[in-house]
Amino acid sequence: MNKLTLLATIIAIACNSTPNTAIAQEKGEAVVKSYGEAITPEGAISTDELVKVMTEKDEFATKVECTILTSCTKKGCWMDVELPDGGVMKVRFMDYGFFVPTKGLEGKKAVMQGTATREVVDVPTLRHYAEDAGKSKEEIELITDPETNLMFLADGVLITY
Repeated sequence: MNKLTLLATIIAIACNSTPNTAIAQEKGEAVVKSYGEAITPEGAISTDELVKVMTEKDEFATKVECTILTSCTKKGCWMDVELPDGGVMKVRFMDYGFFVPTKGLEGKKAVMQGTATREVVDVPTLRHYAEDAGKSKEEIELITDPETNLMFLADGVLITY
């Protein structure tokens, strides 16, 4: 078998194979994928608990269980997760060292390990995030004031599919 035939065979097999994730989902089983450092879900607190702690602290290292709202549509270099009051916490990844999927995360449950902080996000950065999220030019231009938000720098993330 020459190299071209071997390559074509490998590609054909790969394209016709069903990934384990799809098989598990067809069976109704939850699939947990890990991104970044290997972590476990044990000891994770809720976003409600995190918000309470952050009223008294500027920084808090923890694990947090949350619901994903969206992720960066260009690289998967950040996620937005839901806070109890309907607000949003931006999640970035330690040293830009890993990425999450760019689509299909809406409503998925996650556990993240890392550090929560309060940060002032300037207008150019807010506009950059809006652009990455696929917002229209008009929506982006409406961003004119910086925001003070909770931010989470994650070194590991588990996402349940």
